[in-house]
Amino acid sequence: MPPTTIPDIVIGRLPVYLRALTQFEISGNKVTSSHEMGEHLGISSAQIRKDLLHFGEFGKQGTGYNISYLKEQLEVILRVNQEWDVALVGAGGLGNAIVNYSGFRGRGFRIAVVFDNNPAKIGQKIDDLIVLSADQIKTKISKMRIRIAMVAVPSGQAQSVTNKLVEAGIESILNYAPTSLTVPSKVRIHHIDPVVGLQHMTYYM
Repeated sequence: MPPTTIPDIVIGRLPVYLRALTQFEISGNKVTSSHEMGEHLGISSAQIRKDLLHFGEFGKQGTGYNISYLKEQLEVILRVNQEWDVALVGAGGLGNAIVNYSGFRGRGFRIAVVFDNNPAKIGQKIDDLIVLSADQIKTKISKMRIRIAMVAVPSGQAQSVTNKLVEAGIESILNYAPTSLTVPSKVRIHHIDPVVGLQHMTYYM
């Protein structure tokens, strides 16, 4: 099924299913069911089955899903059966945490280059990466053929940084800056703002 015909909300749940399958596999489980996954994730088993049916038949009624096989198929669907190089802009506290986050390893992503515009940070080392000047964004990203970037800069700098990334050929951006960004329609952007998440929760308190 062409990607454009599948609701984005369905695509957004696939990484959650993949994470659950990985946890089941680490625990030594071989087979699971939509009911077990649903209880683990707080999602209805019917929703899980409906989501997976967008991509084919992965299990059999009465026997459930082979965890290793379904995990492998979701990795192919999400294109994380390969390792993607990611550019990070922002070498502050959040940037340091992102570079040192071990969760990227083995899950399809690698922070390959870090940029900042602070002279005090340029040339410094984070893990095994040397922080480069933001002036090098276009040439470096183009040379490395990177297609994914993370933005972890103050909100006032985020749009200009994003413009540079788009000019460099970036196609997907994960934005940690607490502001909305304008990008061409061909560029996919996802915003992560913890305050928005907290405000969502406090409504129910």
